[in-house]
Amino acid sequence: MRNTILTIFIGITIAFGVLVYFIPQIGTIILLSISGLLSIIAIYDSIQTQHSLLRAFPLVARLRWLFEEERDKIQQYFIEDNLNGTPINREKRSVVYQRAKLEKDTVPFGTQHNVYAKGYEFVKHSLFPKDHHHIEGEKVVFGSDKCAQKYESSIINISAMSFGSLSKNAIMALNQGAKMDNFAHNTGEGGISPYHLQGGDLIFQVGTGYFGAGKSVNGQRVFDDAIFKENAIRPEVKMIEIKFSQGAKPGHGGILPAKKNTEEIAKIRAVEPFTQVDSPPSHSAFSDFEGMITFIQKVRELSGGKPVGIKFCVGNNEEIEEMFKAFSDTNNYPDFVSIDGGEGGTGAAPLEFTNYIGTPLVEGLVFVNKLLVKYKLKNQIKIIASGKAVDAFDIIRYVALGADAIGMARSFMLSLGCIQARECNLDTCPVGVATQDNDLVKALVVEKKNVRVKNYHSKTITAVKEITAAMGVASIADIKPDDVFRRRKDEEIVSLKEVYYN
Repeated sequence: MRNTILTIFIGITIAFGVLVYFIPQIGTIILLSISGLLSIIAIYDSIQTQHSLLRAFPLVARLRWLFEEERDKIQQYFIEDNLNGTPINREKRSVVYQRAKLEKDTVPFGTQHNVYAKGYEFVKHSLFPKDHHHIEGEKVVFGSDKCAQKYESSIINISAMSFGSLSKNAIMALNQGAKMDNFAHNTGEGGISPYHLQGGDLIFQVGTGYFGAGKSVNGQRVFDDAIFKENAIRPEVKMIEIKFSQGAKPGHGGILPAKKNTEEIAKIRAVEPFTQVDSPPSHSAFSDFEGMITFIQKVRELSGGKPVGIKFCVGNNEEIEEMFKAFSDTNNYPDFVSIDGGEGGTGAAPLEFTNYIGTPLVEGLVFVNKLLVKYKLKNQIKIIASGKAVDAFDIIRYVALGADAIGMARSFMLSLGCIQARECNLDTCPVGVATQDNDLVKALVVEKKNVRVKNYHSKTITAVKEITAAMGVASIADIKPDDVFRRRKDEEIVSLKEVYYN
């Protein structure tokens, strides 16, 4: 096949050469130049030794790379239907876009879901629904009896995404949108940048790399009281979140690709620019539950008594229970826990960690909620659930299973215009959300996208209230696991209480 392909391209080049000889016009010269260039590439492909496929099929094999490069886009636009796309299907992506743009978000002609399929979930409505304008519970107060500065938050907030992972324009639009509709924006572990300080409430995340909360000593990242306090006492910072792990790569530590680690980002994180920044898998400030509790109290005091929480993806159940028992035994505990799902999130991660490590959110959420009840901490520690929540039903479901508030990351990225190109780790995000390429970042116009962030939050809150009202429940906080139902078998429907709490 190699000789055949070479013969064809060289033959075409010779033919165009003859044509130019007899008809020396600009058109024939261009054709000769193109065919000559393709022939040179084909000859090179046939003699190089790195790629076997190119040696066997010179030039033609390059089409494989092209199709492979564009495979995700081809599949999204031409192959997947409204329900089978992953990680977020087209139906859910569309509802984000519609609500962000204040477009019609109703659907005609009935559901596309198979309501008789195993696993289908739904809520039952009341013959006497409430007026959704009077539904309560869209706010939740964070702060245990150990906390001096309690914080009233929306039940929907922006989950952790760092400047570095996202562009400066994306961070500004998210924070400004949070300010417009009075909800909170988690900084992610990359520290507080100028782009976070747009007036929106912040949840300051402290990860294992202590970016914005520590420094490097002999090659190790260590917590520093003064550096942390300088950021923690900012008026914009309403809560502190100590990150142990995230759903995308639990037990691994964050990854900032070298390409995205610009001089500006490196300065904020106090690291070398244009190098890959790998956060340690564990904290250097403590190594056991006693040390953890001491650290939580220390952070609380340094911040002036603001609510302090911990974020983790549920791993070893015995270990997690031992942690909550320690909270109970010492009568000292965080003000909230953020539960991330093992199904992953916005962060770049090794394939094995994304696919096979960490408890999925629902099971992790239920397990932690049971522990809070068992150790009589439910009234002190709030739960933030984070795991691919997009629409109002997702929120209703997580609240029913024990969540007090919901952290949403990918859905807010979609509200900014994310098209799920899945190039977040390559610095080539085509819409300027997850890149540090200045030309691409400029594509995201902050003054337009901040309004869409606000709209998406506002419309989703309204949708949650409408579902709650249809159920005949007066407050979102009163939704229980026996209010949500699942088809377990062809002819068996059970409540989530029967599935998870019996």
